[in-house]
Formats: sequence, structure tokens, C-alpha cells
Amino acid sequence: MNRCPITYEETKCRYSDKGVKHFSRNLESLNDLNFSKEELLYEVRKRVPQMSIQGVQPKLSAVLNVSNTGFELVSKKGRYILKPPHSYFKDVPQNEDLTMRLAGLLGFKTPKHGLIFGNDNSLTYIVKRFDRARYGRKIAVEDFAQLSKATRNTKYKSSMEKVAEVINEFCTFPLVEKAKLFELTLFNFLIGNEDMHLKNFTLIRNDDVIELSPFYDLLNTRIILEKPKEEIALPINGKKNNLTKGDLVDYFGREVCSINEIVIKKSLEKFRVLFERWNELIEISFLSNDMKDKYSSLLNNRKKRLFN
Repeated sequence: MNRCPITYEETKCRYSDKGVKHFSRNLESLNDLNFSKEELLYEVRKRVPQMSIQGVQPKLSAVLNVSNTGFELVSKKGRYILKPPHSYFKDVPQNEDLTMRLAGLLGFKTPKHGLIFGNDNSLTYIVKRFDRARYGRKIAVEDFAQLSKATRNTKYKSSMEKVAEVINEFCTFPLVEKAKLFELTLFNFLIGNEDMHLKNFTLIRNDDVIELSPFYDLLNTRIILEKPKEEIALPINGKKNNLTKGDLVDYFGREVCSINEIVIKKSLEKFRVLFERWNELIEISFLSNDMKDKYSSLLNNRKKRLFN
């Protein structure tokens, strides 16, 4: 019995029926990518000058061709982003897909995403762009680097307090969005996402409401890096390491985000009831066994620091 890389369901086929329909209900089947890992990385290098999506991870732009039952690479007007295996870091697509699933279980809004096989059985992470509407029309979004007048080179020169200030200044309902920010900050701490810089926070306009966009680029960087130095990209209470419940909940949640006691208790309870399910999902994920062990170990250690 196989496991579908899009839904994690057991299936006799390459992809489960639900997995095939995940990106479009009009799909009757889904083909693997017609590229190997090395061919995808070559396409990344070849297309970099033409593409608008940037970052450390290799990325490609794609569209879904329903009639050809598969994804096709494009240089412009892509509706999906493909992230092939990294040439150096291990299991990055599997890590990001799993982490986004953990976030979804918590109730976070996330774009449609999943894993897809290449013609060499390597796995590529695929995620639908939330800043594109039908026919490639752009939706108004701005990341916090733009809103803070920072640049790609200064995206780490900020703090979580300043992130909260951006929400206060621009969001239609800042208290609602700061409650999301608080939970996202706890989540990133628990799962070891230590690269949440200004460009990974984005505001989106939905009708007349300005709010946090669906969350993206969530992954456990702690188990990827050989010698990680910090627990958080943007400091809280002047700290990037040795964060405590006092820093994360008492200071950031209560003082900085002005979240009341009832909401804080509800947020913490959401995490408490999910740890068992999270560990189960890690176990059936497409991570290698050693990375599963590292992920579970970090999650359970961080749980003790936050809840004991």
C-alpha cells in the first residue's frame, strides 16, 4: 500500500482520488512532474533572471494544465510555486509540507499545498499562490519588509514588537490579527521555525478588510541547519535565544499584543490538544526516519519549555 504525498492517505495508486482532486475538481488523474531533481534545479538556475519569486529555497513557477493532467513550468503568470529538493539541505520539501499541515490542524489559513513526485521519485513541494486570482490577476499584498521600509538585506533587522506595530498601523481589526500573530509565534517556537523574517509576514486586502495573509514558508529550520544559532529570527523582549513562557506568553501575548486572558487560555489549549495528533502526522509524513526523530524530539522538548 502506498501513501499519497498530497493527502497522506493510504492508496493503491500513485495519488489518492482525494489527492488528484485537491488542486482541481476537474482533474481525473495526475501525472508526476516530467523532471528529475537535477533537471528541476537546472530549470531554477536557467529561469532565475525571468522570475519574480525569490528567496533562499530553489523555486519554480508553474500552472496546472487540467487537459494534460499535470503541472507545467512557466516563467510568468504562474498560479503555483514548485520547490524542488535542495541541493544541500535534506528533506526540505517534505519538511515544509509537513509543517504547513501542522499549521492547518491548528486552524491557520494556509494555501493549497502538497508534494508531487518527479520522474526519479524525488519529491517537490507545490503550493498555490494566494496573491493571484483567476487569469493571473494580482491580489493586493504587501510584506512587512515593504511596510516597515526595510529591504531584502535588512529583513532581519527588526523585532516581533515592530511586527505587532505594523499590524496596529495597517490592519482593519488589529486585535484579531495580533491574536493570530501570537499563535503563529508560539507555533514557530514549538516546531523550530527560526527563519520568520519580515518578508515572511504579509498583509492582504480582502474586499475592504486588511488582514494577515494565509501563512506560508513555514518549516522546521532547526533540524535542517547543522549548527543553528538562534531560536527566532526577530527578537522578542530583546532575545533570540533561551525564550521562556514569560517571554512568549506573558510579555509578547499579554503586553505587546494586548490579548486578554480568556483568548490566551483558549490559544494555549488549542496547542495542548494537538500534540498527539501532530506526532502522529510526523510519523506518517514523507520525512526520512532520522528527520522524523529530530522533528518529534524538538517538538516535545519545546512543548516542555512552554507548558511545564
